[in-house]
Amino acid sequence: MRIARFTTDEDPRFGVVGEADGVSVIAVITGDPLYAGIQLTGERIPLDDVRLLAPVLPRSKVVGIGRNYAAHAAELGNEVPDEPLVFFKPNTSVTGPGDPILYPSFTELLSYEGELAVVIGRICKDVPAEDAARVIHGYTVANDVTARDRQKTDGQWSRAKGADGFCPLGPWIETDLDPSDLRLTTTVNGEVVQDGRTSDMVHKIPDLIAYTSSFMTLLPGDVILTGTPEGVGPMNPGDEVSITVEGLGTLTNKVVSRD
Repeated sequence: MRIARFTTDEDPRFGVVGEADGVSVIAVITGDPLYAGIQLTGERIPLDDVRLLAPVLPRSKVVGIGRNYAAHAAELGNEVPDEPLVFFKPNTSVTGPGDPILYPSFTELLSYEGELAVVIGRICKDVPAEDAARVIHGYTVANDVTARDRQKTDGQWSRAKGADGFCPLGPWIETDLDPSDLRLTTTVNGEVVQDGRTSDMVHKIPDLIAYTSSFMTLLPGDVILTGTPEGVGPMNPGDEVSITVEGLGTLTNKVVSRD
């Protein structure tokens, strides 16, 4: 099931993405499905008539996992960590599909990082890896936007990865997906720059949930970014960046100068 958050120039609503008579539509649901479940209102809107928003706005946190693909760690001259390398993005960094990525003045090297993201569906703590599937609401696509120069100079990653708009998510949440071996590609202006598979993760999704929940409570709507394959690189004002996860969808954003 694909759950989208959308607007028709009114307050944001949620719906289930599907087809009716060969046309892509959103079947509107009542409330937030994380808390109210799936209750259809009977209203259907053509997908082309809505603006998709970030499918979830974390009330608490976005948990990032660094260097979770060996080839990516190597391309930046880093070792693969023995345990997951955890960092945070504030919920103010979240933006949606089609929204601009504003190039901030504090960096001269803004980078894309295409990732599969996990959306948590229930309050949980100390989750065994074998029970991780029970706390997952679904999956979406993410761009872990990074100010690469500030990542190197700041000594911690808050500014480099946590600025406004540095966490595009979308286009929707897929609840029925096996994430173990999916192709993930990133294009910049139509050129493929990343092409990896989720099976190459060093620490798999159940282990990431077990690890993070061992020292913090995860809440409904929390997002875990699972790391990026090799091929990260710069993006500049005017560039269009698209990240596609097999069986899930494509997240596209354009980089825009603040000037």
